[in-house]
Amino acid sequence: MTSAEAEQGGGVAGESPVTPQDGAARPEERLERAVRAAEQALIEYEIAVETFRIEVENFSRLHHQKLGPMYTRLDELDAQIAEARAERTGDPEDRRKADEARARVMPMPGVEELFHGWMDGGGLFPEAAAMLTDQPVRPPQRVRPSDGARKLYRELARQAHPDLAQDDTERARREEFIIRVNAAYARGDEPLLKELAEEWAAGPAPEQPRPTPADELYARLEWLARRKEMLAQVARELEESAIGGMLRLAPDDPDALLDEIAEQLLAQVAEREAELAALLG
Repeated sequence: MTSAEAEQGGGVAGESPVTPQDGAARPEERLERAVRAAEQALIEYEIAVETFRIEVENFSRLHHQKLGPMYTRLDELDAQIAEARAERTGDPEDRRKADEARARVMPMPGVEELFHGWMDGGGLFPEAAAMLTDQPVRPPQRVRPSDGARKLYRELARQAHPDLAQDDTERARREEFIIRVNAAYARGDEPLLKELAEEWAAGPAPEQPRPTPADELYARLEWLARRKEMLAQVARELEESAIGGMLRLAPDDPDALLDEIAEQLLAQVAEREAELAALLG
């Protein structure tokens, strides 16, 4: 599926032309028809994009199953050739290249197998760093809230306690607020407790006026347009991916393309094997 093909599914297909006589109908009727047409077009577009995504995933799986062993064999032969050449020449540069080629073949152990929870994306945990450097592991620092923080906490807990709610909506608001209060008190964050006290004193945010039917229809149209643009970006990324590009070369017979690539890889394997035999012989 190309971007142009995907775009065909994104038009407002099926919308009947609007004539001046429509003015006699309800003001929202034209918008309702536009929304229905846009929804139907978006459904068709989503189906087209999802179909292409599945095709790319299936082709990627077949590509890996059929050609993966050949790529692995080529990498292994490259490593053996580099090692044989380094053994013959004794050149440090050839040895470095051989080590790099061998490293590309060796499997990379998982991070969890290497570090066993001692680090994350931010680096070593403090306890792990302390143990590795023979430093005593410090217990977590205990927070001792100030007198002001304790006073603010007691006042907020009394004022915002969920049991004082008159209905389920108010109870939910109080429970969410108390969770934030408890978290601030646990950190001893007096400035945040003051902000929370001001927030509670100000009361709940006023309810927004209910949108008109026309406003809701316009908002729906805007959402549909954003959704379609997101899907268009997904379609572009699929088409520009390596597997998507290969699939576009033979959309009607991808298996034949895999067979063609397999023949090329087999020829490369034969060349590498001959080169390795010459180095070892």
